[in-house]
Amino acid sequence: MKFFQCLTIICMILSIVAGTFIIPAAAAVYLHELAVLPAFFIPAGVLWAVTLALFLKTKRSPIRLTTREGILLVCFAWIGAGLLGAVPFMLSGYVPHFSDAIFESVSGFTTTGASALENIESYPMALRVWRTQMHWLGGMGIVALTVALFPLLGVGGFQLIKSETSGPDKGKVTAKITHTAKALWFIYLGMTILQILLLCVAGMPFLEAMCHSFSTLGTGGFSTQNTSIGYYQSPAIEIICTVFMLLAGINFSLYFHLFTGNPEEFFRNSELRAYLRIVFAAAIGIALVLIPIYGAAAAFRHSFFHVASIITTTGFSTVNYCTWPLFAQALLFLLMFTGGCSGSTAGGIKVIRWVILRKQAYNEMQRLIHPHGVFSIQLNRRPGRKDVVYSVAGFLFVYCICLLISFLAATLSGQDILTSITAALTLVGNIGAAFGRIGSGGDFSFFPHWAKILFSFSMLAGRLELYTIVILCVPAFWRR
Repeated sequence: MKFFQCLTIICMILSIVAGTFIIPAAAAVYLHELAVLPAFFIPAGVLWAVTLALFLKTKRSPIRLTTREGILLVCFAWIGAGLLGAVPFMLSGYVPHFSDAIFESVSGFTTTGASALENIESYPMALRVWRTQMHWLGGMGIVALTVALFPLLGVGGFQLIKSETSGPDKGKVTAKITHTAKALWFIYLGMTILQILLLCVAGMPFLEAMCHSFSTLGTGGFSTQNTSIGYYQSPAIEIICTVFMLLAGINFSLYFHLFTGNPEEFFRNSELRAYLRIVFAAAIGIALVLIPIYGAAAAFRHSFFHVASIITTTGFSTVNYCTWPLFAQALLFLLMFTGGCSGSTAGGIKVIRWVILRKQAYNEMQRLIHPHGVFSIQLNRRPGRKDVVYSVAGFLFVYCICLLISFLAATLSGQDILTSITAALTLVGNIGAAFGRIGSGGDFSFFPHWAKILFSFSMLAGRLELYTIVILCVPAFWRR
């Protein structure tokens, strides 16, 4: 019975995802792209029927999840979402190969933004809407959405949210995890609506404004145009996207504190302060070397845009940054190791982990000066957990192993070192932007099919903070 209970929860999560098919389907009706409608209605109908049958079978049984079952449920929910998201691409006939459809779908839900498709403008708008909508759903988390809508996960709800949320320190901002999920999703939805309105005012058509808002707040980077945000040649649109990318890279629980009359939590946050310092330092450094090329105003605009795009792992672009001076490219490359804040929709290693390591390094130097001193890490002006340094060190080790595997897979497929290393960083860090053959405007279409399947697991591992996926390979996890 426990198997059917878990299967029911997974199907309910996927049914909610399938319910959002109504948005690209409505776009298809509005734009008279009726041929793609069955690609959305058929999988949704089948999934809803299966979910209803399973729910009727298990509805009287109380749901109690162990830690192991919670981890498995989150893993298979995300794998299932990747499979479900690929179905419209395949049924529509526009992406016939399984590996391309899976790669595109997983890249969408994990908010990576790496694409296996060429000339995206040739695809129906409904499929382009679905690509960006996957970013939006995956950004805050499909399990978090389910918990927010249906408190059916009982005592296992917090364990599931922890398995899906980013960062080394995960907690609730309200007493109940259901209320936490609802609060964060309302903030997320409100910011999305605000960006859509601003982009429309700036001159972007509504559907495209919606798609780019989905990608921006989800920090994914899929665009409806081949040349991304650069297609619009609009400083206003670039500035709006820059601001919202930076906002999406901040821990969403801080917004909850800010909006509920507790602003001191927002302004004293150690990670937020470090995040803003990194952004401004990198953007100013890059702008200074771009001024001779673009002039002061355009240099600062392009610099802040691409710094925001890479540190938040969004992957939008306005110009070909691969032609910039090497110093500017080097700074962007280093930002690929940074990531946004924990609890945000951004990927990467996360700023908080670098803050913890910096503070620990300072403490080690203090111990050399004062051998008998007692030193602790201060986070948000409060003592941090003693074991957090070990947690960060373990994460970085696993992160490097995943990077190595992805890097070797890329080289095995015949790619050069620069393309391979930035491909690994882009996939495991869910960054989207890269250098080499997959640099600005590039894609993953030339990789072999087996590599795209492997890369899909790299993206999933990165989105679920590595352990949730990697732990499945540990024999002890499967022992009773």
